[in-house]
Amino acid sequence: MIARATVQTMSDHVVRGEQQTPRRVERIGDTVRRPAYPWTPAVHALLRHLESVGFPYSPRVLGFDSEGREVLTYLEGESGPAGWAKVVTDEGLRAAARLLRDYHQAVAGWQRDPDLLWSSGIHEPGDPANPDEAICHGDFGPWNLVWQGDRPVGILDWDFAYPAPPRRDVVYALEYLVPFRGDAECVESLHHPVPPDRRRRLEVFAEAYGLTSSEGLVEDVIRTQRETLETVRRLADAGCEPQASWVAQGYLDVLQHRIRWSEDYRWLFDT
Repeated sequence: MIARATVQTMSDHVVRGEQQTPRRVERIGDTVRRPAYPWTPAVHALLRHLESVGFPYSPRVLGFDSEGREVLTYLEGESGPAGWAKVVTDEGLRAAARLLRDYHQAVAGWQRDPDLLWSSGIHEPGDPANPDEAICHGDFGPWNLVWQGDRPVGILDWDFAYPAPPRRDVVYALEYLVPFRGDAECVESLHHPVPPDRRRRLEVFAEAYGLTSSEGLVEDVIRTQRETLETVRRLADAGCEPQASWVAQGYLDVLQHRIRWSEDYRWLFDT
């Protein structure tokens, strides 16, 4: 996913909810108004499909307002930074995994229009008949889950959805939910009361999602981290913003540190 993303996608996407370029999002009553993008029709088609099959965890599409912004229903609950604390417990971790599984089941077999333009910036018809392919959410991290108490009740920000095997969403989620971060960051910033047992949390997520094996998941996460680094570097070298500014500010060092940490401490995850 990351390696195929274009400039428009990466400006919001590459840092996965952590340093995203601010976007004008406004709540008005029970609706949310968000900027429309070239891929908004594809996202709306996806959301309408989810509504048609009774998937209750996605916003409903209400159209566009007079300013050309998309209008979606507001999902009531806690989200954003609050989401990190919700996934610290085993039950919260399992609930997030089951929610992702339920989404993938809801979108499986969707006969989408092959001409839809996704946020990767290219037409990706894929093969809807391929059981190994679906539409990934593309940004399934704690910041995009809505909670009421200890129960997840919604998934936000569908702009980065794209055709790919569901495993790509699983790998994406694992980096943040396990997480692939050092002890100090887990305790000081991610609400873990003590350093997490990452190997066990990876297994808990995989089992709750319904995977029969966790084999290869650790390497897939590290591979995705490397792809992210190279994409940021490539876009910065081409003069693209905000990647050029990120590199000037030293963000490549942050990404390289994360890769080195994952490589040096992969024994904490391997099963």
